[in-house]
Amino acid sequence: MSGPAKATDESAELISQRDRLLEKFTVMQADLGGAFYEMAIRDHLRLDVLTRKAAELQRVDAELLAVERVLELERADAAGLCPSCGAPYGHGVRFCAQCGNPLVPTEAPK
Repeated sequence: MSGPAKATDESAELISQRDRLLEKFTVMQADLGGAFYEMAIRDHLRLDVLTRKAAELQRVDAELLAVERVLELERADAAGLCPSCGAPYGHGVRFCAQCGNPLVPTEAPK
């Protein structure tokens, strides 16, 4: 398989991966909130447990963001990635919507 069919299969796999990660993220986020709530009502916070759960959630969130960026780049109108934060941007865009970094080189006035 080659060409457009391969690209379509890769996109479908990325979309499937994104959906799985989004579901995992949602469940983990609810679990973290639930753990905090249970600890709070018992007045027994375990920061080590909460920190570990938050770190796992952050890892999944980073993985989800990476997949979403690849999918965004596959769009026909994607021009590239911001050199500052890595967010995709479209043609004719002068500033990154994510971080505000200029995407067009600016010259100092002479």
